[in-house]
Amino acid sequence: MRFDDRVDAGRRLAGRLEDLRDADPLVLGLPRGGVPVAFEVAHALGAPLDVILVRKLGVPYHRELGFGAIGEGGIRVISEDIMRMSRVDEDDLAEVQRAEEAELARQAKRFRGGRPRIPLTGRTVIVVDDGIATGASASAACRVARAEGAARVVLAVPVAPPDAAERIGPEVDELICLSTPPLFSAVGEWYRDFSQTADEEVVALLHRNARETGGDGDDESDGNDGGCRSRTGPVELPVEDGRVRLPGDLHMPAGAAGIVVFAHGSGSSRFSPRNRAVAEALAEAGLGTLLFDLLTPEEEADRANVFAVGPLARRLTEVTRWLRRHTALPVCYFGASTGAAAALLAAADAAEEHARGEGEDITAVVSRGGRPDLAGADRLAQVTAPTLLVVGGRDETVLDLNRQAAAALRCENRLAVVPGATHLFEEPGTLDAVADLAREWFTGHLAAPPARAG
Repeated sequence: MRFDDRVDAGRRLAGRLEDLRDADPLVLGLPRGGVPVAFEVAHALGAPLDVILVRKLGVPYHRELGFGAIGEGGIRVISEDIMRMSRVDEDDLAEVQRAEEAELARQAKRFRGGRPRIPLTGRTVIVVDDGIATGASASAACRVARAEGAARVVLAVPVAPPDAAERIGPEVDELICLSTPPLFSAVGEWYRDFSQTADEEVVALLHRNARETGGDGDDESDGNDGGCRSRTGPVELPVEDGRVRLPGDLHMPAGAAGIVVFAHGSGSSRFSPRNRAVAEALAEAGLGTLLFDLLTPEEEADRANVFAVGPLARRLTEVTRWLRRHTALPVCYFGASTGAAAALLAAADAAEEHARGEGEDITAVVSRGGRPDLAGADRLAQVTAPTLLVVGGRDETVLDLNRQAAAALRCENRLAVVPGATHLFEEPGTLDAVADLAREWFTGHLAAPPARAG
């Protein structure tokens, strides 16, 4: 099988990957030649596209012959056999690696323009190149994806030698290859047009994909919405590695300072009139909102699921990661009843990841009539997001539990009591008070500069 060019190869490859569409995949292209192929795959699947950066380590006197590869995050793959046959010693390796590390840094700056890598944690990742020769670069790329937390790694290429699966199989969950010709000497011989791909083409394709998917770098945005298009409407949120899709309602006004994700409580849903009333007040203040169902109707039938705040928090974290792939806006949480505990647990997880340099912290949390105590004192102490606990003055039991939770929190926090309100804030004017408190808390912390450690 021969390909006209990389565009033709990408379109043919996309046809073999159609069954991964529902997994909400992330497509990663190896620069430079793999990116035009990867763009066609991402376009066909409606998936975001990023580069995964690796550099071949070439034999000093024959650069096209690779004896290994390096990737982002310090990943290195070495072929001892090729080193031995080519008489490459440790000094040669060190010299070549230094040069390629410098090029790796240059490519990261050139292709991403200072934007962070799209997080891979928990995702199905499709690594795409224009073909495999020795397999060192592809192997390094797959190791980088795995090291960055990808849940499933699929390597997709148009052409490879017959023994590629045997050599690369341990690095991937699945290898998709359109052609494995028995007489294989080089990738380029299987293309009619295998001209070099320029840096400018890679950058242009990444920007074009961002425009198509509404991701970062959207040239059509007004520059104030974190790279996410203005959008209002229903969304489907993949969780549990794409096995479950949760319905939601997203409101993303242009120029929003941040987005508030709602975590409803026991027996409620994204249609909760109280949460929707608060969401409308936040939207009027120019904030984005996302209301979604934490459980499917079948799951809600088992009441134990409603109070399982740990699994609910994990779903909230997955939805937050989905949201961060589509916007660079700061994320806040609004939790009600048991949803408040899930929100605080997810905020504690975000704080831990942020401390490791693996993600962004949650900007602020508001709890309405919540049960933050269900998160546990140890986990509450790990929350770093400024937290507002709003409780009705006549909701005495929950008020006591919130006082205990406030004492366990080590972050900036405040307990606000709404006089005359019971648990559901059904009394005239009490829900308006909640909305005012939440709006002030979120807008105040979204406008404030991030706190400095120490």
